[in-house]
Amino acid sequence: MREINWVEKSEALESLLKHETTFQVVPLDSGLEAEVAKIVTSTADYVLKVWNKASKPDVQMQYQILNALSSHGRAVTKPLGWGTDRDGNPAMLTSYDGMPVQKVDQPRLVRLAKMLMEIHDLPLDSLNGFELPSYDFISYFYPRIEEFPDIQHPLMELVMRANMKQECVIHGDYHQGNILESENELTVIDWTNVQMGDPRYDIAWSIILMWIYASEKRAAFYRAAFCAEIGFEADELELFEAIACLRWILLSRVDHPPVRKGTIARVRSILNSNKYLHPMLLEV
Repeated sequence: MREINWVEKSEALESLLKHETTFQVVPLDSGLEAEVAKIVTSTADYVLKVWNKASKPDVQMQYQILNALSSHGRAVTKPLGWGTDRDGNPAMLTSYDGMPVQKVDQPRLVRLAKMLMEIHDLPLDSLNGFELPSYDFISYFYPRIEEFPDIQHPLMELVMRANMKQECVIHGDYHQGNILESENELTVIDWTNVQMGDPRYDIAWSIILMWIYASEKRAAFYRAAFCAEIGFEADELELFEAIACLRWILLSRVDHPPVRKGTIARVRSILNSNKYLHPMLLEV
């Protein structure tokens, strides 16, 4: 903690570094991009994330967007500081907000949907002058797409039809594993993919992951929660779900997302039921 060169730090972190005598470090499950640890102190627990692998994201930007979201009452992890470790790797300290949510009954699904919509509704003037990046949609979310023409060709057609917009803050990877729970409080984490984007894609990706990793029934109720609030046309959301499913198909070939019991069967059910998709995409 004290070896990190803190570029920005909150008053809470200032006090922590000044007065805390011991920090207990508890390693947490880490992804492919960073090392994550729980920092236990005498007053509270925190999470330290150090991007010491291949990924070197803009941590300052993540810190700023988390500040904006947190100050506007959105259910996000609270940032306390960011900087670099002695090897120059970006690092950020945030609140500790529990473990990934497990229970997804109908009231919880409605709550998860509202949390994502509240992120999309963040007033852009609250960003205090800094700008979120706007990426090329296909090159950002579909790595190595050119190697797979059977995915690339339908994707290009669907994206053209979708009339993509970049008009609000999107999370970019909103799913159950990126939502933590502590004493019935829910918190959204992992802001690596935050950017200006189309809320319809953000919602569709979340629905597709709910379908693949939970169930079609839960995904249907989850979708209905969004439609009740926003008034999507059924065909419009089906189009974006097709775009999102093509991303999972691509990642299954290049990046090996989790495959559990029933995962492939649920992907196949999406391909069979979505009029924009071809069942043979899973057989390649």
